[in-house]
Amino acid sequence: MSRWFALALLGVSQFVMVLDSTVMNVSISTVAADLGTDISGMQAAITFYALTMAAFMLTGGKLGDRWGRVTAFRVGAIVYGLGSLATALSPNLTVLLLGWSLVEGLGAVLVIPAIAALAAASYTGRDRVVAFSALGAITGVAAAAGPLIGGLVTTYSSWRYVFVAETVIMIVVLLLSGRLHDAPAQRGVRIDPLSVVLSAGGMALLVFGVLQSKVWGWVVPLDPPRIGDTVIAPFGISPVAYLLLAAVVVLWAFVNRQRRLESTGRAPLLKVSMLAIPALRSGLTLFMAQYFAIAALFFVVPVYLQTILGDDALETGLKILPLSAGLIVFSIVGSKLATVHSARHIARLGQIALAAGLLFIVVAVQPTLAGGLFAVGMFVVGAGFGLLASQLGNVNMSAVSTEDTSEVGGLQGTFQNLGSSFGTAIVGSVFILLLTSGFTTAIQNSDDLPDDVRQQITAETSTGAPIVSRQQAEDAVLAAGADADVAASVAQTYVDTQVTALRQSLFFVFALSVIALLLSRGLPATIAPQPDAAPDTPAGSAATDAAPADRVPPTGAGSGTTRSKSRPGRRPHRPS
Repeated sequence: MSRWFALALLGVSQFVMVLDSTVMNVSISTVAADLGTDISGMQAAITFYALTMAAFMLTGGKLGDRWGRVTAFRVGAIVYGLGSLATALSPNLTVLLLGWSLVEGLGAVLVIPAIAALAAASYTGRDRVVAFSALGAITGVAAAAGPLIGGLVTTYSSWRYVFVAETVIMIVVLLLSGRLHDAPAQRGVRIDPLSVVLSAGGMALLVFGVLQSKVWGWVVPLDPPRIGDTVIAPFGISPVAYLLLAAVVVLWAFVNRQRRLESTGRAPLLKVSMLAIPALRSGLTLFMAQYFAIAALFFVVPVYLQTILGDDALETGLKILPLSAGLIVFSIVGSKLATVHSARHIARLGQIALAAGLLFIVVAVQPTLAGGLFAVGMFVVGAGFGLLASQLGNVNMSAVSTEDTSEVGGLQGTFQNLGSSFGTAIVGSVFILLLTSGFTTAIQNSDDLPDDVRQQITAETSTGAPIVSRQQAEDAVLAAGADADVAASVAQTYVDTQVTALRQSLFFVFALSVIALLLSRGLPATIAPQPDAAPDTPAGSAATDAAPADRVPPTGAGSGTTRSKSRPGRRPHRPS
């Protein structure tokens, strides 16, 4: 049992990191009410939590190399625990943004890369494959369990107790972390401050621009910011377009900076040359696509269920339960399939299942979001996520040598959280924009409403239709002086528009999931080493690409790729 102690401790930490965001999603309306904010405020909190991790994950990985992974893990556990405690005690949205979105996020950027690096340092050969597969499965289980745990605790007690429990768990993890095996700290590792600024700044501009699109508009200004009486929309173009352009420029400068540092022998924040490895490049982009889809689904569906239909957190968790079941079952199935099928084969099955499940959900969207087809769709989405989760972590870590696992852990966390922040920000914004435009158009085209009512509603929703229930919409129209029949007509139009906007938003996610099928070409097309493989088999052996033209010959420790020559004592890979 002591052999797997490190994996157990790292697995518990991984579980907490993943559980955190899914709990917040399923409790979104309750948390918003407790803190005196609205759905847009919660969307910002969820997005900025993922953004903090995406922006600083690479830096967290480098700090782990410099301090030692166990030290980084311990510091991260302390920071994360303090953030969880602040979140549990939050009296308003501002404190939540500081405690959860910022402090917890900064703790996670130290813990997550350290988990990957410590797993690689603690295990070799087949044990390492088992360890990374287990961590992938734990990720899936946490994502699946989050909605149900959050629903139960929020409905029968308070969402705050989830974060109290996280604080306690991180204290226990901290006390037991002395038994973790660590590689020596690399005191000579230097962190380039300009790289940190460019990386964090570029990602912040990108995600903030996307988040504000629902208010400011993408290109045509909707409700742009003002300074006094001056509208900030240069040349009649929304500030969002300028933010996105600035983000591209800053991130381009970041990549160029990393190339210069690497070419001159200085330590880059990111070894850009590693992205030339086909398996790593495909694994990371699929990670982002996978978490984009799940984050989008976990945002718009709970918002619809709770804010519009009035379901509580437990009812929301139960409707998401089929996804959780599919995720858990197929995380295990995916790990078993890895002995007879290649990672590329299994990941493609997962991508197809994810897309098919989303299509089922699109077809099943009705005002109540109930019925067998919706449940089947959620289960199939979970199955796809589970198959992907069982493969991608090991593919990414196996693509490089052991000394680069901390950096890849940071990269993996960056792409995962970029996907999560984009999924919440983009699809949440698309949902609100579709709801606003659809509702406004329906009101303007209605022959049942008086002209003055149409003009008043159009003016009040010109900067964004609020996300409310049918009864709340009807009450608002009555309060504006309309009669009962008019109010009922407006409310019905609003409900019809909500259903259409939800269906269109989810179809957008489905379309992107289909496009993501093109990203899996670089995944390993050979079967991972079997249990009789030599215990010192290099991690990179599992990342050999099937197409010789795609292989990157070894260029040093950072490349992590291997040629497909047979070696004594090693079973040749079988083509899938």
